[in-house]
Amino acid sequence: MNRILVAVLAVGALMSQAAFANEQLAKEKNCLACHAVESKLVGPAYKDVAAKYKGDKTAEAKLATKILKGGSGVWGAIPMPANPQVSEAEAKTLAHWVLSLK
Repeated sequence: MNRILVAVLAVGALMSQAAFANEQLAKEKNCLACHAVESKLVGPAYKDVAAKYKGDKTAEAKLATKILKGGSGVWGAIPMPANPQVSEAEAKTLAHWVLSLK
């Protein structure tokens, strides 16, 4: 029983560290200048993005592309600029993180 509890706690700690690490990446890449996890700023809240794309198997690739190249029209009139400071791997990591939020 103790082994199971330790394993569950270890997995939970790793998951929270991964979530924090991805939020840290969002801070480092200036994503949080326009977005927040819980509420709309200039762009939509990340939780709203996750809800909109829930169940869409192509969402991660779509969001990674939007992070890299920018876009407009999905969330209103304000366009999202391209983010040349973000690598393709980082864009995929950020998209995965955003879609994991509930």
